[in-house]
Amino acid sequence: KAEGLNVTADVSINSLHLTDVDIGFFNPAMRLSPPLRQQADRDALRAGLLDGTIDALVSDHTPVDEDAKTLPFGEAEPGATGLELLLSLALKWGADSQLGLAPTLARVTSEPVRVLGEALGSLSNSAGRIVEGGVADLCVFDPEAIWQVQPGQLKSQGKHTPFDFSVTGMALPGRVKATLVAGTVAY
Repeated sequence: KAEGLNVTADVSINSLHLTDVDIGFFNPAMRLSPPLRQQADRDALRAGLLDGTIDALVSDHTPVDEDAKTLPFGEAEPGATGLELLLSLALKWGADSQLGLAPTLARVTSEPVRVLGEALGSLSNSAGRIVEGGVADLCVFDPEAIWQVQPGQLKSQGKHTPFDFSVTGMALPGRVKATLVAGTVAY
């Protein structure tokens, strides 16, 4: 990018918030792909997302069934549920980075749409944005809500997440209240 090349990159919520130290005593919930790296790598990813070198923040939603995850670390299937955590973990990164709400949300809304639009050639004029007359794909959330991830309460088929509050003690900001797809309430 610094040389003007047309390249894009994204980073997962897992790599943005966790390091190899979080694996602890080889907790299978922390077996992810790509694997967790050192603190210096996480810091570089956070800085790259902040300065625009990395274009988008993604959920890396790869749910894993109970039988495939409750094995010893080396045998457990890599992956974790992430979609339900994307907003909250984006907000946490934004707060940690002292970034405002709009530029934080852009990393999970308009920036991925920009990248896809460039790659595909065209997308709806309202994709990733709120515009008059546009398609109403919206997420209504409470930015002040604080919640604790409890895997049993997740809607995803795969309940495994490295952000389980009983393991991390990490409370997350922002709670989704509703989502609309093309103007119809989906959640």
